[in-house]
Amino acid sequence: MSDTRRMLAEMADPLFAELSSSATMERDWARIEELGLPLLLAPETEGGFGGTWEDALVVFRLAGYHALALPLPEAIIAGRAQEGSQEHFLLCAFARGAQIAGALDAALAIAVGYVNERQQFGRPLGKFQAVQQSLATFACEAAAANCAAMGAAQALDRGDATFEVAAAKLRANRAVGVGSTVAHQVHGAIGFTEEYGLHELTKRLWQWRSEFGNDAHWSRVLGELVVARGSEAFWPDLTARTDPTRVD
Repeated sequence: MSDTRRMLAEMADPLFAELSSSATMERDWARIEELGLPLLLAPETEGGFGGTWEDALVVFRLAGYHALALPLPEAIIAGRAQEGSQEHFLLCAFARGAQIAGALDAALAIAVGYVNERQQFGRPLGKFQAVQQSLATFACEAAAANCAAMGAAQALDRGDATFEVAAAKLRANRAVGVGSTVAHQVHGAIGFTEEYGLHELTKRLWQWRSEFGNDAHWSRVLGELVVARGSEAFWPDLTARTDPTRVD
């Protein structure tokens, strides 16, 4: 992680953790503005950070990790694309994919912590092989969503990202089903209670999955892109897109 992204994380993480899912525009938006985060992508000459999409990924993931109930991703994107345009839809889909990746990491951490503390039949739940297998599957889904979000951020910084954003949002959407199911299965009913934080994350995950393109939408976009290029180009294209040494 670069020094800029580390600084962003150190600045945003404690504030997002404090505000979390109970934040409101009226009470808390001024604190977001004080940090200058809505101007993350604006040039330094306009008072912004001059950040990249990889910088934005750090902020979007943390907003997801803490289930932040403020429209910060939309504010950051507002300066880069006109609302209602195709580009705006694509960028918001990237943001939702990154938020999902962060929320999955948070839900996984809660689930792992719970099974290591909760005793059943004289030993922690986490010692049961079936529980371990379920959490391993969850961890793979969260890792895939995070890798896809990173690939989309790098592609956005290169300037050609429709394929990567489509793949990242679709991959994140599919991870939501597995992740939220496993998280609630290992918790039982306590995961839905008002006092427990898991449901704040899973409610956000289900909301973000349906926003800015569901599975059918992004599957169709990817399919059309692949068909347009032809079957012979599929594998070379797929392997070349994230290869920094590629020569077009």
